Amino acid sequence: MCGLFDSPDTFPAQYCAYNDEHTFLRAIMKRRTPQEKKLLSYAKDRRNDYGENDKSSRKSIPRNKKAPHHANRHRVTQVLEAAKGTVDEVAEGAVEERLLRKRPKSWQKYRDAPLGDIVQYKIARRVDRGIADEKEGAARIQRVRRRLRQPTA
Repeated sequence: MCGLFDSPDTFPAQYCAYNDEHTFLRAIMKRRTPQEKKLLSYAKDRRNDYGENDKSSRKSIPRNKKAPHHANRHRVTQVLEAAKGTVDEVAEGAVEERLLRKRPKSWQKYRDAPLGDIVQYKIARRVDRGIADEKEGAARIQRVRRRLRQPTA
């Protein structure tokens, strides 16, 4: 037994008809139709809509998280270096006030957009640019919205 039930002792008695955990999990998991899979994909899969290469996120996200932390550490070090020497309550108060005066830098990642929204946007953009037929584009957008169970406009 691995994963859900670590030992035969923790395997629930009501599932004794199943000889192992894998058989049990296969029995309780629902098989999905291709239409359900596509609906879930449109709703849960996400795409980068920021306008940058989606592969570059692998390097840029850690870099963007690192830069503000580095700047904050550098600033604290600079302020504390200036206050080196004998302990003086006035100087200590001035250093603390100087550190608290400026808010620390931060960075926040924004969520990627759901695949269904991206597909609708791309179809609409193709129609606007004259690449795709307007009637056919509207029908495709309606089909995507129907699959996502969104109200049709």
